[in-house]
Amino acid sequence: MNNIQSYIKENKDRFLNELIELLKIPSISADSAYKNDVLKTAEVIKANLKKAGCDMVEICKTAGYPIVYGEKIINKNLPTVLVYGHYDVQPPDPLNLWNSPPFEPVIKKTALHPEGAIFARGACDDKGQMYMHVKALEFMTSTDQLPCNVKFMIEGEEEIGSSNLAVFVKNNQEKLKNDVILISDTGMIAQDVPSITTGLRGLSYVEVEVTGPNRDLHSGLYGGAVANPINVLTKMIASLHDENNHITIPGFYDKVEELSKEERAEMAKAPFNLDSYKKALDINAVYGETGYTTNERNSIRPTLDVNGIWGGYTGEGAKTVIASKAFAKISMRLVPHQDWEEITQLFKNHFESIAPEGVTVKVTPHHGGQGYVTPINSIGYQAASKAYQDTFGKTPIPQRSGGSIPIVSLFEQELKSKTILMGFGLDSDAIHSPNEHFGIFNYFKGIETIPLFYKYFTELSK
Repeated sequence: MNNIQSYIKENKDRFLNELIELLKIPSISADSAYKNDVLKTAEVIKANLKKAGCDMVEICKTAGYPIVYGEKIINKNLPTVLVYGHYDVQPPDPLNLWNSPPFEPVIKKTALHPEGAIFARGACDDKGQMYMHVKALEFMTSTDQLPCNVKFMIEGEEEIGSSNLAVFVKNNQEKLKNDVILISDTGMIAQDVPSITTGLRGLSYVEVEVTGPNRDLHSGLYGGAVANPINVLTKMIASLHDENNHITIPGFYDKVEELSKEERAEMAKAPFNLDSYKKALDINAVYGETGYTTNERNSIRPTLDVNGIWGGYTGEGAKTVIASKAFAKISMRLVPHQDWEEITQLFKNHFESIAPEGVTVKVTPHHGGQGYVTPINSIGYQAASKAYQDTFGKTPIPQRSGGSIPIVSLFEQELKSKTILMGFGLDSDAIHSPNEHFGIFNYFKGIETIPLFYKYFTELSK
């Protein structure tokens, strides 16, 4: 790709300012109070895809938030790349832990980002990474270097499970027909260690409710005589792991794939410093399932975590009550071959079975998705690897991620296409947390690398 670095240099300030304006919009899909902001973001994405060179862009309505679809078809005999991303973001809570307002983007230098990083909700997940693809298209179309066809499918419900995207994909298979799917919603190992994500964990997300007495009770008059839903819930949750941090739900591990010693040895080649890992998180020890390393625990092993727990009085001062109800939100990250709906049912059956007398338990499934593994011998992977080699001067390391993008397995099922995960974020970018950020180096490196994927994919497809 000729002159890509000079093009980025010439347009650097504009590329940054456009992303900053996008990040100012609080497109929080989980909170209906931000509905207009989510819809506004879809319109902004539509306008930017048109400016970048798409011949056709439309906002496709769903039962929830819309999907922005765009395409640039230059020759139907050439390969087609389908780019997926999302324009919705996580809620910014807790707000008091942000060093700057989450929707007032600022650029600050850090130890890992000496060139600066953009601090804002959605900076890395996924507005910054999604927008790299828009700017990569602009470069290719404005310099007449687009080597193949491209389609965009940018949704607004990824952070709440993408339930309407599944319907859209099933109903629009011809529109979405492609030769490879390209996603940047993952990360790389380090600034100087490029990597390509080859595996994603699945997800099962549930909410549990434990109900005891028909009203909150005085803890002096009733304490010790009536089951306390909060006490019961915490005991039930504690019982979900044994002394080796192994999940105790019957049947949970039945379909878990055990990787060979050779595969685990290959994974271990990825650079990792345990002391630096602990220092970055300000912890004095790691924690997890016995018999596995930290990188194995957060990628090739399933997990169960409480994401939120509440009940009773949580305001200032004291109020001595036994709560009528207690609640928790629980997520289970799953590995390939574990079916998320089956795991959800196993959880429900087990959790209800361990409830003691005196309380009732309700389990409400929220959303989930299957895990995914992509081969490293595909044309798509080879094209991505060559692109990284050109821009980083190093061969990228294949890496399994602990995160989940539930719709990736759906794409392969419905569209019969492999997905290539070219992420440019870092684990330290605080996605889903206060002070989320995305390095300026990473942003521009993505814009530089993505067009090369198109080039090599087209060449290798001949």
